[in-house]
Amino acid sequence: MSALSESTAVSNLQRLREAKAFIFDMDGVLYRGHAPLPGVAELFAALELRGIAFRLATNNSTLTPHQYVEKLAGMNIQITADRIVTSGTATRGYLEETLPSGSRVFVIGEPGLFAQIFHGDYLEKADEGEGPVAAVVMGLDREFTYAKLYAAHAAIRNGARFVATNLDTTLPTEVGLVPGCGSIIAAVTAATGQQPEVVGKPEGLLYELAAAQMRVPVTETVAIGDRLDTDIVAAERSGALSVMVLTGVTAREEIVDFPVKPDLVFNDLNAVLDALSS
Repeated sequence: MSALSESTAVSNLQRLREAKAFIFDMDGVLYRGHAPLPGVAELFAALELRGIAFRLATNNSTLTPHQYVEKLAGMNIQITADRIVTSGTATRGYLEETLPSGSRVFVIGEPGLFAQIFHGDYLEKADEGEGPVAAVVMGLDREFTYAKLYAAHAAIRNGARFVATNLDTTLPTEVGLVPGCGSIIAAVTAATGQQPEVVGKPEGLLYELAAAQMRVPVTETVAIGDRLDTDIVAAERSGALSVMVLTGVTAREEIVDFPVKPDLVFNDLNAVLDALSS
C-alpha cells in the first residue's frame, strides 16, 4: 500500500468514526433471503447507544416499509417503518413531483410496489391494454409475462415515460444469486429501444432522501452496501462515505478493475463495528 493510499485509508476511517448518520443497504448487507447476516443487531445497538441516526435504503421494491419491518422481525432485527426507505416509496415521490395529479400509471411489479405507488390518491392505476398512460413503472416481478412486456412496449411506444425503481440485475438470496429487477427491465429496453429513468441506486436519490429524513448532510453519512455498481456508485454520486461489505454480491477481487472504488472495505458488519469502536 502506498503512503498516499495509507493516508487515504486513515482519513476514511476517521470519517467513519465521526459520521453523524449511517445508511444501510438491506439485501446482502443485513440478510440474504430470510437468513440474517453477522453483526446486524450488534452494530444497530452500538449506533443507538451512541445516538447516531441510521436508515435502511433498499433498491428492492417488492415490499412496503411495514412489510420489511415484519420480515426483519422474523430474523430478530427490530426496526421501525420510518427508518426504511425503498425504491418504491422514492419512485412514488418522484412521480408525484414530475406528473400531474390523476396521472395514469401502468406498474409491472409485485403487490408491495403497487401499494407504494398508489398510496394515497395522487396517481391512478392503469391495467394492461387500458388506454393511454403517463408512465410505465417497473420493479422486480417474479410473475413477469409476455403480456406484461407487450403492454409496457405499447404504452412506451405511445409516449409513456419509462421509469425503473432500480436496475439490479441480480438479487442475493440464501441459495445464491437470482435474477433481479434489471433482468426484466432489459427485456422492455430491448423491445422499445428506450432507456428508463432510474430512481434507485446507482442514482443518489435514495441516499439523499435518507439523509434528509435524518436532517444530516449526506456528506456526513456512511453508506454501507454490497454492490459496486449500485451502492458504491450511488455513494460517490451523493457524496456519502462508501463502505463495501463482502457478504452479498461483490467479491473482493472484483473491486480492482471496477472504475469506482469504495472508500472502505470490510468482510462483514462485525468488522465495521470493530473499526468504529477501535
